[in-house]
Amino acid sequence: MSSKRDRAKHLIITADDFGASVPINEAVELGHRNGILTSASLMITGKAAEDAVERARRLPHLGVGLHLTLIDGHPQLPASQVSELVGRDGRFFSSELPVVLRLTLFARARAQAEAEIRAQLEAFRRTGLPLDHVDGHHHLHLHPQIQRILVRLAPEFGIRHVRVPHEPFRTAWRATHDRWLLRLASALFVGSLSGAMRRRFGRARIAGNDQVLGLVDSGHMRPERLKAFLRALPDGVSELYLHPATRRAGPLDTLPADYEPEAEYAALIDAGVRQTCAESGARLTTFGALAAAAAGARA
Repeated sequence: MSSKRDRAKHLIITADDFGASVPINEAVELGHRNGILTSASLMITGKAAEDAVERARRLPHLGVGLHLTLIDGHPQLPASQVSELVGRDGRFFSSELPVVLRLTLFARARAQAEAEIRAQLEAFRRTGLPLDHVDGHHHLHLHPQIQRILVRLAPEFGIRHVRVPHEPFRTAWRATHDRWLLRLASALFVGSLSGAMRRRFGRARIAGNDQVLGLVDSGHMRPERLKAFLRALPDGVSELYLHPATRRAGPLDTLPADYEPEAEYAALIDAGVRQTCAESGARLTTFGALAAAAAGARA
């Protein structure tokens, strides 16, 4: 999905953690019907995944991808089959470090990860929903071993698009004018990993976005902040992602305590945000729609 030939502004607006809870699912459906949400990343092992799939079937223009989960969630396979990746409670580890280390150091962990990724892709395929894209919970697909697995499985499961989670410093700074050091560090570190990711997936003919928006502001994309990013929107294919919910989910809530999911939902349906989006000149789209348009142009 190269933007070298077309420098128009294409914007994919994605809700992550679709399927984790009913309030998140409600925000996805309402944000798509009544707002600017175009896409959602399905946590296929989430507690409310069945409800999410039922809603998605009613939303034919919502681009639904797999939110690959190997951290802070439940496995698709029995815990005994992914013992290197889960704790004593049978859940994936809640932080990235043990997973990253095990994937890097141990062939057994990599084999279990491949089996689990295959199982999640198979579970997604059983929903009957078209696979719009793949991304990673906590962006774990930045890990080279996960990328190699996805490249191997891509022909079998039709993986054609992935999120490249690189947020350019200049774009984020122009929108926000705050936390410059954190934004610069994120742009440099994630940017270096994203460059290698883009090359690896490119060789496998798996396309990605040009930039992502909201990385440093994850969980805090309130209406005014969302409007600021829309005003600073660069040319090319941008993905702006959020974690909206109509309310907190109580004991089933999987979002960090400091996140503002209700405010992010409000941003998606805010009239001022919709007006700013229209004024930005952005073409709201999905990964799949962009690919279909490109194929039509070549025909």
